[in-house]
Amino acid sequence: MSRRSSRMRPEDVLGTAGGALLARPWRTALSALGIAVGIGAAVAVLGVSASSRAALLAELGKQGNLVTVGAGQGFGNSPVPLPLAAPGMIRRIAPVEQVTGVGYVAGASVRRSAAIPAIDTHGIAVLATQTSLPRTLGAQVAHGTFLNAATIHYPAVVLGAAAARSLGIDRVTTMTQVFVAGRYFSVVGILRRVPLTPEIDQAALVGFPVAEQLLGLSGHPTSIYLRALPDQVSAVIGVLPFTANPAQPDGVQVSRPSALLTARAAARTALTGLFLALGAVAVIVGAMGIANIMVISVLERRTEIGLRRALGARRHHVATQFITESLLLCALGGVAGVALGAAATGVYALTSDHPFVVPLTALTGGVGVALTVGAIAGVYPAVRAARLAPTEALRAT
Repeated sequence: MSRRSSRMRPEDVLGTAGGALLARPWRTALSALGIAVGIGAAVAVLGVSASSRAALLAELGKQGNLVTVGAGQGFGNSPVPLPLAAPGMIRRIAPVEQVTGVGYVAGASVRRSAAIPAIDTHGIAVLATQTSLPRTLGAQVAHGTFLNAATIHYPAVVLGAAAARSLGIDRVTTMTQVFVAGRYFSVVGILRRVPLTPEIDQAALVGFPVAEQLLGLSGHPTSIYLRALPDQVSAVIGVLPFTANPAQPDGVQVSRPSALLTARAAARTALTGLFLALGAVAVIVGAMGIANIMVISVLERRTEIGLRRALGARRHHVATQFITESLLLCALGGVAGVALGAAATGVYALTSDHPFVVPLTALTGGVGVALTVGAIAGVYPAVRAARLAPTEALRAT
């Protein structure tokens, strides 16, 4: 008479494994916590990195066509000022959409009042500017207004975000003044932070006419900002030195501030690998803990294993049960870790005003890694449980 092969249905395996885990809830929770911490850290790192990168790319999309032309040095390292006609010449380049120039006023200090020592300037520079600066740089006024066709001729000043903070000015009234190069200027506006031009944030902006009349500026721009059609930026950069200063094109410096954003995105991607490695270490430690717990479970449940074997369970049935318990334990930790990582990313995105982005690969990969770790961690305990002979296991009681 042939012997019917015994088998366990999937629902039987899951029910038995789940019941064993629920029988020891605290041990199950603490064991899954190790995997959850590792997976959560990895998901959070990927989510924070993706959110930061999305914010940088969004900023790059808005600011990527900004180009800066600066005064450089000629032969013998002598300074080469930009010609007075440089902004107008650059404006004639067909793909150029916006142009504005600023001029650095050498030796001009900015203080809250004349009573402040002259040495206490907070590093604030005085820049002469044109009314087109906000449109070109995408700068926004936080308080007051920017310089207009009238105020550029009078002692009026607009403060950059960092300059206003250094001077302790957070609002604009008709009585708000600062002491600029020996005379008081009325503060008419405060700018919001301009990400790609930090020199504007740390500056006091006055009109070119008043800078020439009262502050001794020669009128030559020291920097010119321009925006070009996005797909023509490289072509514009190629002709800018010859357009800005045909007599000495080598004395013109051209830069693209958006390259800083690209570098920052690359740097954050590089750091992501380091943090992922730390997350992987946490997952490995969690896996070792689960393997240890499963071995202890085998020792504690020798009677159960022996009884099941005596009632007809095969070795592979016992091994399957313990592998399934390990998989369920790690799956629980994986799901909890993914949830923790996504929550951490959400908090970061909310507090930093970045878009909430968690890569799908991080979510699926987190659970997948947890299941893989569970399968590996459960192999040795499962094999050990399967090798227990019924008589040996029952004798241990």
